[in-house]
Amino acid sequence: MMGSERRSMAMSDAEKKLTAYHEGGHALVGIYLPASDPIHKATIIPRGRALGMVMRLPENDRFSMARDKMEADIAVAMAGRVSEEMIFGHDKVTSGASSDIQMATKMARAMVTEWGLSEKIGTIYHGASNDDMYASARGGAARSNHTSELIDAEVKALVDQGYNIAKKILTKHLSELHLLAQTLIERETLSGAQIK
Repeated sequence: MMGSERRSMAMSDAEKKLTAYHEGGHALVGIYLPASDPIHKATIIPRGRALGMVMRLPENDRFSMARDKMEADIAVAMAGRVSEEMIFGHDKVTSGASSDIQMATKMARAMVTEWGLSEKIGTIYHGASNDDMYASARGGAARSNHTSELIDAEVKALVDQGYNIAKKILTKHLSELHLLAQTLIERETLSGAQIK
């Protein structure tokens, strides 16, 4: 599920440390947000294109998702970047959070444009972009610049909220982040039970 291990890929000690803090950030925020799916496993062994990953698995089948779960997912996604910034500083942040940022942005955009979870936008379907296939459902008109700017602001607000939640949790539990990262460096892979 997590992809095959790439043990042949030699990571420097600095990359291992950075990856351990990044993944440790995801795991720690996931643990402290009750709406997040439980942590199944965390690893700093490269798999696929990722240097490491945290796997969360739902406890039950899910057919719809509540707002608190969506907001928790965004916060967990932002936690890797936040952890890098806190531990290594602004100038040492890497591109490692690229897929996390993409996931958080997609989730926030869907919340605003598809699922009616923005008070400013309301319960109007706005589709993914000005040239989406549902434009005819809105009278054939493309989205106005004002509406597009409002959507972008709402998406940014949701991602920023997730970032701030992650920062608050990681700041409060910084000693646990250090412990978790150090243990990931030593053992490389931890189960959810071991992390807890």
